[in-house]
Amino acid sequence: MNDENDKQNGRVPRDFDSLRSVIIDRKSTMPKRLMQVAAYALSHPDEIAFGTAASIAAAAEVQPSTLVRLAHHLGFDGFSDLQTVFRERLRDRNLSYEERLATLEKGAANSEDELLSGFIAAAGQSVARLAQTIDRKDFSGAVALLARAETIFLVAKRRSYPLTAHMAYAFGKLGIRHQVIASPNGIDAEIAAFATPRDAVIAASFAPYATESLAQAQALHERGVPIVAITDSAFSPLAACASHWFEVTEADYGGFRSLSASMVLAMALPVAIAEKRRSLDRSGKTAAKA
Repeated sequence: MNDENDKQNGRVPRDFDSLRSVIIDRKSTMPKRLMQVAAYALSHPDEIAFGTAASIAAAAEVQPSTLVRLAHHLGFDGFSDLQTVFRERLRDRNLSYEERLATLEKGAANSEDELLSGFIAAAGQSVARLAQTIDRKDFSGAVALLARAETIFLVAKRRSYPLTAHMAYAFGKLGIRHQVIASPNGIDAEIAAFATPRDAVIAASFAPYATESLAQAQALHERGVPIVAITDSAFSPLAACASHWFEVTEADYGGFRSLSASMVLAMALPVAIAEKRRSLDRSGKTAAKA
């Protein structure tokens, strides 16, 4: 059993980053229900830290016993032992946003001011979490890949669509060739067919994932077009087909989830790509002169 071996070898993950790595390593072999609750845990770490077994199980749509099974599968003595990892993650963090949201969410907003404050707090929490979790090296790698692409194709539907709308605007202003795969006359597949391995894709989707976005991204991946994904979990279908992917967990207020942290990436990527292209162009000119 994995849990017994982990205990014997002292490999039970005792910090959030190690736990996340273990879950990602095992996701292909993890039973379906355990994978479901593990995906929820990675996407909602604060809820795991603060919630009860019953409330977490209800939110993840599993039985409470599944939480115990997951804990044992990962080598922990029980769910409370696993939960300490999520609580330790918060120990040195400023919890003002979480505390404020918890207070606001106890009841419906009584005023416009309270409603506005709730959304501002959720947006701030999302951006702060991105700042703490994003891998800078992976961001640089994604920028390098996209900077070398002949055309950057943009894939997003439904709630994620504003990200591609902004990136398309920015790419246009920066003189970077791009193509949004979204057409009012239903020729998305024909637009996507123009993409080749010399191009690249930025795809965005969050649970519940847009079926059309996933299908388009998978089809492009199968044709060898590299993909950079913006999504919400290591268990996202987009992560499985992406060369680089960014995990963005957006806080919500009253069940309404923003795009605050995701929009930070949508703003940063085009500018970083433009700067990288200028750098590559300068390097090429220097090499030609030499």
